[in-house]
Amino acid sequence: MSEEKFVLAIDQGTTSSRAIVFNHSGEIVSVGQKEFTQIFPNPGWVEHDPVEIWESVRSVVAEALQKAEINKDHLAAVGITNQRETTIVWDRNTGEPVYNALVWQDVRTGDIAREIAAGDPLGTERYRQITGENISTYPSATKVKWILDNVEGARERAEAGDLLFGTPDTWVLWNLTGGVNGGVHATDVTNASRTLLMDVRTLQWREDICADFGIPMSMLPEIKSSSEIYGHGRSNGLLAGVPISGILGDQQAATFGQACFEVGMAKNTYGTGCFTLMNTGEEPVFSTNGLLTTVLYKLGDEKPVYALEGSVAVAGSLVQWLRDNLGIIVKSSEIGELASTVEDNGGVYFVPAFSGLFAPYWRDDARGAIVGLTRYVTKAHIARAVEESTAFQSAELIEAMNADAGVPLKELKVDGGMTVDDLVMQFQADISGVDVIRPVVAETTALGVAYAAGIAVGFWNGTDDVIANWQEDKRWTPSMDRAERDRTYRLWKKAVTRTFDWVDEDVK
Repeated sequence: MSEEKFVLAIDQGTTSSRAIVFNHSGEIVSVGQKEFTQIFPNPGWVEHDPVEIWESVRSVVAEALQKAEINKDHLAAVGITNQRETTIVWDRNTGEPVYNALVWQDVRTGDIAREIAAGDPLGTERYRQITGENISTYPSATKVKWILDNVEGARERAEAGDLLFGTPDTWVLWNLTGGVNGGVHATDVTNASRTLLMDVRTLQWREDICADFGIPMSMLPEIKSSSEIYGHGRSNGLLAGVPISGILGDQQAATFGQACFEVGMAKNTYGTGCFTLMNTGEEPVFSTNGLLTTVLYKLGDEKPVYALEGSVAVAGSLVQWLRDNLGIIVKSSEIGELASTVEDNGGVYFVPAFSGLFAPYWRDDARGAIVGLTRYVTKAHIARAVEESTAFQSAELIEAMNADAGVPLKELKVDGGMTVDDLVMQFQADISGVDVIRPVVAETTALGVAYAAGIAVGFWNGTDDVIANWQEDKRWTPSMDRAERDRTYRLWKKAVTRTFDWVDEDVK
């Protein structure tokens, strides 16, 4: 066996858990991946089984180590990146979850969000100025409250100090470091900034906001930086004694892995949803255009770096829906080929507001719509409209960022599964009017947290090594006529308005 050292990144995502081993050059050595069950008990409800999540993490760690032909002694550090906002509440004494995880896409908490916003004279604005987030179904706070209000005995157990809350990073860290036998209950600033409970300036939990939601402070994990040693792998595990030294929410991790370290640099990740983040420097910038203010990263004792973020709920998952629910394609990879058989969308626009609309609209009363249908339209036009919808939604985020930042974006770094689709990437460049750039290592989420973990233990020398390792793979340049771009973008916005106000007393 080689004496070379590696860093292991655990990527606990929305549809699968993965473990990726990286070498010092930031290259992928091995990958372990396992999908887990998506649970949809009611329309708009999305859940995961936390026990299945933890078991999937254990499985993929073993798979990645085996494929790389290494063991724990070859690891310099472990990093954890995760689906953000997803909410897990468990018993600190037994390690048993009290309920399934409420996933970030889940919209059951709309009434809670409206009730709390209505109870404050400033509505959601007061919370946004403190936390950077709107009161909505998206952040963790409403989800924790729902669990405490709806699971029998949960509130009493929480008030007695028996229950813990965490996003998936915290759940994985707690189990990795011992669980009921001394597991570390902590999170990092990026994940904490997605709960609606942390002051984005002081990086501390807000007792008054926790009180507004009826969440006991004893449930909350300790907030730490994104790059420090939180604990070590439990003595009887595959990672025994290995430092766990990096945690970043998945979108922040991707931005870090894309080396977006200068103010104004931005990336877009195309996964289950779409997430655009722009570095705004060491001071938080508050949006007037429907974006969130979030912590981008904090390396050890250094000052935090902030970002503006736009989130789109449905991107890659729309392709899955086309495959699984409509059967228009058999494999997700077929969509690009089908969409390319027609020259345009045939006048069809697909707004995938399956659980409402996130940025920049924040409309939980919206529902999905396909508009512009005629007898001329074929399944290829619908496939193309699906492809284009992701780019249209991302273009709206870029438009909002340009307005908030006051400086137009010049180029967009991209990553995630859909970046292999030339049609989507070219249309993104066309409709946004900027160059779109894909890096050599497209697994930037896992890579980003690997860097954060490695920097904490001296495996890499800060962000300079990240910049040195980043390499461009492909660039798409805008080629669409300006008048055509403006016309199709206007039609998209018109289609979006058709989805508003659908949910009312008749629609539940």
